[in-house]
Parts: sequence; structure tokens; C-alpha cells
Amino acid sequence: MTQRVFTVADHLQPRDGEPIRSLVHETDDAAIVAWTVKPGQRISAHVHPNGQDTWTVIQGEGEYQVDASGSTVRLAAGDIAVAPVGAVHGVLNTGSVDLVFVSVVSPALSGFQAL
Repeated sequence: MTQRVFTVADHLQPRDGEPIRSLVHETDDAAIVAWTVKPGQRISAHVHPNGQDTWTVIQGEGEYQVDASGSTVRLAAGDIAVAPVGAVHGVLNTGSVDLVFVSVVSPALSGFQAL
């Protein structure tokens, strides 16, 4: 039987440099990624030109970028952020603890373009 339940903590890779994209599971339909963004770290603004990226925040807080001009909204534990196809998104951890979230990009081969 194919594994269907995953533990987020098993996939987190906190580090002092750039945050690390830690692949939890991937099919043609979706890529599931666990992220740890330390205080002051950023995931730069980007788009997925052919898919949606949905983030479920488990811990921490940050400023979630919602457009190319740099506009942000607060994102915190318990929130779900949805970036539809081609929507700009990124995050800066503005809190005092690690920002931990799970991203589901669908389909898996949605492309990636940094801004």
C-alpha cells in the first residue's frame, strides 16, 4: 500500500541560510512541501504560472506578499493562504519563532518563476 499519512516534523529542515524546500510527497497531481522559515528569513516573491500554491500555516507568523508591488497581509498559525495560478506570493518571517507551513502545489509541474 502506498503511504498516505505523513508527519510534518519528519520533513522540516531549518537552517540559517535560505529556507529549504523539503519535499514530503509528490504525484502528477500535486507536490507537498514542508517549510521552516526562521525569524528574519524570506521566501522571495515568485509565481507558479501553471498551478495553484496553497499554504497551511502550522506555527509562527509573517508578512505574506500578495502582488508584484510588494503588498502584504499578515499570515499566522491556523491560516491558509491560496495563490491561484500565476499569483505572486512570498513571505517574510516577522515573528520571533520559526514560521512552519505546508505548501501544496497543484499540479506538481506548475512551473516556478522568481520575480
